[in-house]
Amino acid sequence: MSDRSGIFSGDDPFAIARAWLTEAEASEVNDPNAMALATVDADGLPNVRMVLLKEIEDAAFVFYTNYESVKAAEIEGAGKAAFVLHWKSLRRQIRVRGTVSREEGPQADAYYASRSLKSRLGAWASQQSQPLSSRAALVAEVAKVTAREGMNPKRPPFWGGYRIVPSEIEFWADGAFRLHDRFRWVRQEPDENWRIQRLNP
Repeated sequence: MSDRSGIFSGDDPFAIARAWLTEAEASEVNDPNAMALATVDADGLPNVRMVLLKEIEDAAFVFYTNYESVKAAEIEGAGKAAFVLHWKSLRRQIRVRGTVSREEGPQADAYYASRSLKSRLGAWASQQSQPLSSRAALVAEVAKVTAREGMNPKRPPFWGGYRIVPSEIEFWADGAFRLHDRFRWVRQEPDENWRIQRLNP
């Protein structure tokens, strides 16, 4: 028995994650959906950066980015990624590891359309992760893109979502005297039942 109760109770880790994120939205000052996304390059050297989690689905976590960025190249190369959501206000975190696939259909179109116009034009203008001569050059590119794409730009073909399907999820909550509570959910395939273990702090 893993003696889970309170904030850890339930049989669906995605429901628990959504509940924690909802709590964080009421207490975090900025970007409660910010997550540190970890990838590895072709040599196995890790990379990590902050991105925004945009959806917790019934069996996956979704975020969006430029498909020509470094992170995208590393995701495409390995097919796997990991991330952590950490909320200082709640003293909790969620760690996830899993496989990654693209989300570049109607769901990506809908999310892109929901963004502000400037953000949509910025997605067209930015050659993410590539060298940039100056900020003025970026501003000029935004102006050029605005003239070309107009006030209702479609989603760029090089921009869309990634869906992380976890094989491992860990829920962590701060405990007195650093005796934290940790529960790890593990499964190899999406249709398997989760195996849940309490971990030492």
